[in-house]
Amino acid sequence: MSGWTPDALGLEALEPRARARLDALHPVQLTRGTPLFHPGDSAKGFVVVLEGRVEVFLTGPTGRDILLYAVEPGGSCVQTTLGLLGGEAYSGEAIAASDCRLVLIPKAEFLSLMDHSAAFRGFVFTAFAVRMQGMLHVLERVAFQRVESRLAQALLDRAEGDMVQATHQELATAIGSAREVVSRRLEGFGRSGWVTTERGAVRIVDEDALRRLAAAAE
Repeated sequence: MSGWTPDALGLEALEPRARARLDALHPVQLTRGTPLFHPGDSAKGFVVVLEGRVEVFLTGPTGRDILLYAVEPGGSCVQTTLGLLGGEAYSGEAIAASDCRLVLIPKAEFLSLMDHSAAFRGFVFTAFAVRMQGMLHVLERVAFQRVESRLAQALLDRAEGDMVQATHQELATAIGSAREVVSRRLEGFGRSGWVTTERGAVRIVDEDALRRLAAAAE
């Protein structure tokens, strides 16, 4: 036994031959902060995240990062799919945002499964479509939504109880802004009584106010 099953990804309908090929692959553990790929790398295989979270960033010419998307169990990486199917090199960078357990399907195996397994092909294209829709939402928010609204939503998305364990730089990357801008907005949130800030963390005091701000279109 390899220690994982494709059923965990909703692949119960996988054909027996394809199932046997995936079952033969062994999961690996990655510690938080481990890079999976860098800009200019070529895709070596299709990553299946079983546990944890992988974040994919794009770096602009000024060196500022933006979080494009995160890959969690059942999700897929758009850049990897494009690289495997179209031969494109990575333009972004992927980092394990937490300790992760994942399976790498080698490129040749991935392409063979895409050719011969309707169930696997459906999984890949469905996950790809969902991820593309998510990326469009990111572009929409960055282009049309105020920084304050994006920051409020980022705090709500990352909250565990009333605590957000994130630095100002991490929040800036998540919303496509600069650290200094995020720091100023958090100071304003604090003066309004919505949050308090601590070293490497933000405590949410008024969740309803943040939800109203996050819902603001302009």
